[in-house]
Amino acid sequence: MTTATHVSPKTAAIPVHAVWGAAAGLVGGVGMGIWMSVSRPVMDTAMITMVAGLLGSTNAFAGWLIHLSIALFAGTTFGIVFGHLAQRLAPAVVLGLVYGAVWWTLGSLWIMPANMSMPVFDWNDVTASSLGAHLVFGLLAGLTFATIARSAGEPTGQTSG
Repeated sequence: MTTATHVSPKTAAIPVHAVWGAAAGLVGGVGMGIWMSVSRPVMDTAMITMVAGLLGSTNAFAGWLIHLSIALFAGTTFGIVFGHLAQRLAPAVVLGLVYGAVWWTLGSLWIMPANMSMPVFDWNDVTASSLGAHLVFGLLAGLTFATIARSAGEPTGQTSG
């Protein structure tokens, strides 16, 4: 006896959107990583080495590996959660910028300082520069996701007659 399973088109698209989101996250992560490599808001220390501090290191290469791993996860999640909404440029950019700001709030204002025994939800030169970096991530991730969707010929949620 066989059983037919019916999957909605939105559900079927989730794995594809996850892959597109992963690629978009890496593009956004590279842009953000460049920002963090040149931004030195405290005592001439690059922000990327601060990321390495999450695992007790001060090595910039370790910071890049940690950062790109997080960007890959964030991008994949973006694709899964917002992929059906982020296939056109304008919505993808807006969603990307908001998503970057959410990750800034979670990562830079809460998780990272808490792990490094620093004050959480504190506005300073580091968190200000980090906000810019996270907005770069969101912008590039949103643009990349919409570009991939367009080049793949993904329908934008409209059905043709």
